[in-house]
Amino acid sequence: MSIWEFSALADQVAEVRRWVTRELPELEGTQLLGDIQLVVTELVGNAYEHADRPFRLRLVRPGAHSVRVEVDDPSPDPPALGRSRFGDIRGRGLIIVDALAVTWGVEPGSSGKTVWATFRTDAAS
Repeated sequence: MSIWEFSALADQVAEVRRWVTRELPELEGTQLLGDIQLVVTELVGNAYEHADRPFRLRLVRPGAHSVRVEVDDPSPDPPALGRSRFGDIRGRGLIIVDALAVTWGVEPGSSGKTVWATFRTDAAS
């Protein structure tokens, strides 16, 4: 399990994406790595925008052929799957997560929540 803990995001998005690449070297050059990076960006961005800081990002290997992205934040409020409408510039983050991840969800915790998404790595190309 790899963990990244931070209290600010403004200039760290590119660094977070590089960290994901370093943690998943076997996926370098695959579309799956780009998908995971995008989901990480969306989940971390949601935590940064909607919750107090600090928050934590984890990459977990629950099995030989899967990756689970987890973002903990101190807000008890669950995220909402938005609706994408023409002209809107917001509200698409979880729609993207839903489209790219095999599954995703929210687990309430004693001091906030964990939003997670899973990916299969056995068919990476």
